[in-house]
Amino acid sequence: MNDFFNPQVPELFLTLSQRFGLLLAGGFAVMTVTSIDKLGPRRDRPVWATALLVVMFGIFGVLGTYSGNVVFQSFANLRGMVVITAGLFGGPVVGFGAGLIAGGHRYLMDIGGFSALPCALATLIEGTAAGLVARRFAGNSLDWRLALGLTLAGETLHQGMVLTMSQPFATALAVVQVIALPMIVFNSLGAGFFVKALSLQMRYRQAQNRDLARQILSIANQTLGHLRAGLTATSARATAAIIMDEAQVPAVAVTSGQTILAHLGAGEDHHVSGGVVLTKATQRVIDSGEPLFVRGRADISCPEPSCPLTEAIIVPLRKGDTILGCLKLYGTRRQPLDETLFELAKGLADLFATQLELENIGIKNQLLAHAEIRRLQAQINPHFLFNSLNTIASFCRTAPAQARELLLDLSRYMRRNLDSSRGLIRLAEEIEQTSAYLAIEQARFGQRIRIDVDLGPGAQDCATPPLIIQPLVENAVRHGILPRPEGGLVRLAAWRENGHLLVEIHDDGVGMPPEQVRAITSSVELESLTEGIGARNSNQRLVQLFGPDYGLKVTSAPGEGTSISLRIPQ
Repeated sequence: MNDFFNPQVPELFLTLSQRFGLLLAGGFAVMTVTSIDKLGPRRDRPVWATALLVVMFGIFGVLGTYSGNVVFQSFANLRGMVVITAGLFGGPVVGFGAGLIAGGHRYLMDIGGFSALPCALATLIEGTAAGLVARRFAGNSLDWRLALGLTLAGETLHQGMVLTMSQPFATALAVVQVIALPMIVFNSLGAGFFVKALSLQMRYRQAQNRDLARQILSIANQTLGHLRAGLTATSARATAAIIMDEAQVPAVAVTSGQTILAHLGAGEDHHVSGGVVLTKATQRVIDSGEPLFVRGRADISCPEPSCPLTEAIIVPLRKGDTILGCLKLYGTRRQPLDETLFELAKGLADLFATQLELENIGIKNQLLAHAEIRRLQAQINPHFLFNSLNTIASFCRTAPAQARELLLDLSRYMRRNLDSSRGLIRLAEEIEQTSAYLAIEQARFGQRIRIDVDLGPGAQDCATPPLIIQPLVENAVRHGILPRPEGGLVRLAAWRENGHLLVEIHDDGVGMPPEQVRAITSSVELESLTEGIGARNSNQRLVQLFGPDYGLKVTSAPGEGTSISLRIPQ
């Protein structure tokens, strides 16, 4: 042990500490300027990524060989900290590959040297063992304590292999007495630092990604209602304002073709909303279809000499395969942009493309809903019109005034029916058509049809799709109460609640069996026109317009009447 105080030992400590710092600094630099942490502990890593990690850690392992002094024709080195970090970070294949490169280089540079073989084998064993440990502790392999312990054991094994496999033994002992402690200390500390740095880098990147995802989803959620209506000046301005508030950038612009739909923030004195696009960089993105991050006023190419914009992130806004325009984030000298904002803009462009696609879906749903109304109009029972005219004709001699009122009711009913393919209408208009229908039916059947209408405060002004309520009331009359000799009561109630219009139609008629109730809310096509086309149509249109949560709720049983309720968002 007296050889521990050999002057070479302190000198070796100093040399290894200097090389140790340089090697760690190089590793940190690589982690900072690349996304190497994204290739970390995972089994679905592509082959090219595994090969990249093997080569990178292998090169660092080779550099680790030149980290110390030559002692008795042997090399004090820092290979161990590199290959063990490689194994813990990349798994068995990366650990083995890095160990093979670094160990193979050590052997080839000193073929026949008295410690070449044990040193090369020790390096290979360390890298492979670390990779197997990483597989055993999947998800928790980047622990500095694990790295330090593995390296301590690996470098101790390394020195033992030099003692047992190198000849002459006296020289091997002299070498180990000088290099053992410095190598064990610095390799163990280095592996711990290296693994801790990789772990911190991965956590930092994950935190960045979480914040970025939160930002993107927050912006997408706020802009959804605007962009679903299409890329217009109004939706563009609302979108730009939301992005400015969330991303905290100096300026945001949205363009369509060669027109600036909206520009908020710095430079809006000459980048005027409604004006022509001024920057050549925007045209480059429209032509290429690729996102662009430009730094410098010359690259932005704004013709205004006093323009404060010095950086720009420009991403295309697509709708299918067509480029509708661009989303642009601008930076200034005092508030520059960065790569995180570039990723944010690209993510937003992808989500906006989906939102703009929803515009087409919304239009198709509206057209489908209108087509359903036309289909329902075409299927109105012609017997109703025939019977109504017969009833009115019979009143012409006995009660002319009542006949006149019935003609007006029929006129109102037909006019509303023919004009019901437009969008949402006031509930009052739907009630007027329903009342006209009921007045005619009451004239035919007298006291067999009793009506109770209860409208809550403000309900009449609520919006509703046309031909939703009247078919339900007609079903209640024809299929609910008229099959009973004594008739019955149909009650119609509507009220406002929690931002919705709630409507309930109840009759005390003959009711329906469960299979008929299921048929009303089923999406299966009707087999005949006697299955309740009005109720089925009302249910399907509500679902098309507002979603599956807004279908009819039907409660009925034979002999116990029927209740149908619906909600319409306001």
